[in-house]
Amino acid sequence: MPSVFDKTTAVTPEGDGRYAAELDPGWQVGGAVNGGYLLGVVGNAIRAALPDKPDPLVLSAYFLSAAAPGPATVDVDVRRSGGSTSTVAADLRQDGHDRITVLATYGDLGRHGHDVRTTARPFDLPPVEDCVPSSMAPEEIRRIAPLMGRFDMRFHPDQVGWAVGKPSGQAVMSAWFKLEDGREPDPLSLLMVLDALPPVTFNIAGPGWAPTLELTAHVRARPAPGWLRVRHESRNVAGGMFEEDCEVWDAAGRLVAQSRQLALLPRV
Repeated sequence: MPSVFDKTTAVTPEGDGRYAAELDPGWQVGGAVNGGYLLGVVGNAIRAALPDKPDPLVLSAYFLSAAAPGPATVDVDVRRSGGSTSTVAADLRQDGHDRITVLATYGDLGRHGHDVRTTARPFDLPPVEDCVPSSMAPEEIRRIAPLMGRFDMRFHPDQVGWAVGKPSGQAVMSAWFKLEDGREPDPLSLLMVLDALPPVTFNIAGPGWAPTLELTAHVRARPAPGWLRVRHESRNVAGGMFEEDCEVWDAAGRLVAQSRQLALLPRV
């Protein structure tokens, strides 16, 4: 039986590189559909257009307008098709408006087995049982962010003060992560995971919508089954914007995905 993530990111080919999708209301946050979920929908359409290259390697997305639950289309244009990689442009549209425009390179991460070599070191995160589950979020938070029901997140206990009006003052957010129905992670779902945690601005000034302008994702390997460790950090706030760097480590202790996004500071 398909998982919730697979069902809600499913696309149907309509010909000439166009795919139909139904954006699911369960992925909303603050009245808009979550950007990481939208990347999963777009990524699924690209995967359908490139059956011999199933995995996103690098993807850069510009968020043009907020998406809402309901019908949408994804137009995929293959710009280059090579032996090991293919590069495509894709646009997600809804109600005659462009929501996201994407440039992505796909390939087959299985070609090189499980080889991941890195000088990066995993960040510290207490054991799962010592972290704070997202299910403990206040009702008002869960009401405006129903996507929190789509996964199990266990936050670092030092980084959840924002939920009770006591932000830590540090622009960092980290958590254990697993999809709600036990679906194991894969390269496609990593596109969603890279944008799943609350913005780090929650720990600076408290909750508020921080719309993403651009996000670039690098997927480095097919993740091992089990819990993921996810960390967001920002080092610069300027011009009413902040950058957010994300790392995703798998259960085998490998750095499997990275991203950087530029987002607007929440309106006060």
